[in-house]
Amino acid sequence: MSDIIDRIYTNNSDLIKYLDDAKEPSYRIEAELNFKKGLLLSIASLFENKITILLTNFITKKTNSNDLVISFFNNKAIKRQYHTLFSWDSANANSFFGLFGNNFKNKMKERVRTEEKLDRAIKSFLELGNLRNQLVHKNFAEFSIDKTAKEIYDKFYEAKYFISELRSELENG
Repeated sequence: MSDIIDRIYTNNSDLIKYLDDAKEPSYRIEAELNFKKGLLLSIASLFENKITILLTNFITKKTNSNDLVISFFNNKAIKRQYHTLFSWDSANANSFFGLFGNNFKNKMKERVRTEEKLDRAIKSFLELGNLRNQLVHKNFAEFSIDKTAKEIYDKFYEAKYFISELRSELENG
């Protein structure tokens, strides 16, 4: 999952270093601004793709590949609906977990309460999604991200654990 994000991060970090070494502060500032925005959008897009695939695979498995259900699900619940699945400005994913029913929601709330790594992963995931929403809806050209590229990259690695645990829960649920 992270190969492309690693490549984006490494290539742009190398570019920033090159501009530092070349004593090009104006170009460096512009490159870093674009780097952070591009990295954030790349991460958010990757997560959207991974989660929609997880959900589609879950529905496919649970319905024995029923084309009617899968088509309905994809057309009504997934296409252009991903960003409605989460309360992005929340500190938890309870609204998302609740979409699977109270038993699943309560199970995941308990896991989050007792597993600090999962709690941090969800918070990082939601923070990146919220930042992405602000970036695309609050004037992309002028929006300023108050995090460094390294902080965004670190949040990505933290948030990946949420995707991994969600996959495990859906495959075993």
